[in-house]
Amino acid sequence: MLSKIPLNLDKIDKKDLDKEILRVGVIAELDAINLYEQMAVMTENELIKKILLDIAKEEKAHVGEFQTLLLMEDKEQEKELEEGKKEVEELME
Repeated sequence: MLSKIPLNLDKIDKKDLDKEILRVGVIAELDAINLYEQMAVMTENELIKKILLDIAKEEKAHVGEFQTLLLMEDKEQEKELEEGKKEVEELME
């Protein structure tokens, strides 16, 4: 299932536009990863499976690129990401 990405960015405050663009980029890449990995599971053709999984891996790098830019633009996001990481680590102890 693909996300419904809001395409009407006209109502976004100008100061938040770049952050929203980067978030949409992350969402699009995650959708692509899910799609390619699901198709890889469905096919019996090993070459197609291999290519789909390779492309999904490349999309994961794209998520990292968008996330890096987002963390540069949104310090609150950076802080909350760290908080989430700490919560998981505490639960693992």
